[in-house]
Amino acid sequence: METRNDLKGKRGLGRLVNACRWSLAGWRAAWQDEEAFRQIVLLAGLGLPLACWLGQGWAEKVLLALPLVICILVELLNSALENVVDRISLERHPLAKKAKDMGSAAQFTAQIFLACVWLSWLLGD
Repeated sequence: METRNDLKGKRGLGRLVNACRWSLAGWRAAWQDEEAFRQIVLLAGLGLPLACWLGQGWAEKVLLALPLVICILVELLNSALENVVDRISLERHPLAKKAKDMGSAAQFTAQIFLACVWLSWLLGD
């Protein structure tokens, strides 16, 4: 017998419509509440057209764009993690600090990757 969480919502096209609506709400919330998200989106807004202009061929353009998109994705996940930790408790706790620090480390790693890809490309092989 299949058990299903009734809170999961609709199936089929209705589920897809709801997923799009919730995703847009997530983007809106991140834009409104997270300064780091806005900064990374603005960086990507400059970098993505630059990647398309500088890249020679499809693969090179995608490889220059990929770390920019990864930084956006990681920041969304980091912000979500921070919100969940804060929802549980605003009290200082070593595990809460550890979770938030790990999310920050993930974003820092993504930014190092971005810098390495772009610097190696700009400086040549």
